[in-house]
Amino acid sequence: MSFTRNPGRVAGLWYLLLTIVGPVRLIIIPSKLIVSGNAAATAGNIAAHERLFRFGIASELISAMVLIFLTLAFYRLFRGVDPQLAALVVILGGVMPALMYLVNVVNDLGALTAAQGGGFLSAFDRPQQEALASLFLRLFDHTNTSAEILWGAWLLPLGVVVYKSRFLPRFLGVWLIAAGLGYLLLCFTGVFAPSHQTQVFTYSQLAFFGEIALMLWLLIRGAKPPSPEAAQV
Repeated sequence: MSFTRNPGRVAGLWYLLLTIVGPVRLIIIPSKLIVSGNAAATAGNIAAHERLFRFGIASELISAMVLIFLTLAFYRLFRGVDPQLAALVVILGGVMPALMYLVNVVNDLGALTAAQGGGFLSAFDRPQQEALASLFLRLFDHTNTSAEILWGAWLLPLGVVVYKSRFLPRFLGVWLIAAGLGYLLLCFTGVFAPSHQTQVFTYSQLAFFGEIALMLWLLIRGAKPPSPEAAQV
């Protein structure tokens, strides 16, 4: 079955690209460069590995665009099931999170500028420059916390249209709804009890795998909505 005739497989390819590019800044860069509680070491790592840090910034830009194309692929797949829910998937899962990614690009560029120092930042001593870099990185984390409400909210209409579609397994829809609720819980934990956010994330891991399950199903099996004539039968 060709990709052009199987919109589900096209969506699966965009999802795969997002799972490859997205973790670069969220997982790889923090593990390589960011030292928790040590502003001097973190700023030094960013300045010494500027290219790697910029690679993480580029991954944010790519992820923002991929999100939009992914959700548009979902709209094409599910508009016949429920056009309003499919539009919500584009807005909550594509356009708005993409804007959050672009905000975090600004935060990262601010952190890089502060870590490198020099220029107008010479008015600050080195510890102040390092603290400023850490502030931008902290803003990056806070932006992600606020974005988690969108990471969860878009999975709710997506889960519902998957459940209603009848050309995808209903258990995937239920799994996606559970993942959406997990992200919402993670978001509000980050606001009201940030010290427990890691624990909530750990307990919610099984729910979050719902997105991986959907991606693999679309890549392997694909999905093709029935024609309007067949749907009326």
